[in-house]
Amino acid sequence: MTEIRDLLLSRIRDVADYPEPGVMFKDITPLLADPAAFTALTDALAEIAESTGATKVVGLEARGFILGSPVAVRAGLGFIPVRKAGKLPGATLAQAYDLEYGSAEIEVHAEDLTGGDRVLIVDDVLATGGTAEASVQLIRRAGAEVAGLAVLMELGFLGGRARLEPALDGAPLEALLTV
Repeated sequence: MTEIRDLLLSRIRDVADYPEPGVMFKDITPLLADPAAFTALTDALAEIAESTGATKVVGLEARGFILGSPVAVRAGLGFIPVRKAGKLPGATLAQAYDLEYGSAEIEVHAEDLTGGDRVLIVDDVLATGGTAEASVQLIRRAGAEVAGLAVLMELGFLGGRARLEPALDGAPLEALLTV
């Protein structure tokens, strides 16, 4: 696993002062552009999906779509996008959550998750945990079970894990990298 972590870290670029001064943005586009690194990431996340007994993968908008879709294919599972409010046609379930300066809302198609589903949530970064926590609530409201949460990178200094662990109620939270 150390070899995979080193490969992934070597393909993540730091961008200073983006999107605002004082922020060190972790850019994963070099990782996505490298087929060996992207494959290693997909395989590692697919192993997590299989180990949790997931039946579906939920990807959080937008980079969770990029990571979650190939994970679902590799693991032989369905993929469900969780989108910003107003982006999905048809009947949806919505979940509001607070941001540092305001609030937001995410949605999923009402019929995409059922009581028999075990859902692995996939995203690129765990920061404060607000979006992930809202997705946990949304999945449960749809009647499905949360099998776990898997991310490429956890920004440990922002405290998202502490916020999420009670919401996950024993389901695993796996971060391939912690910075």
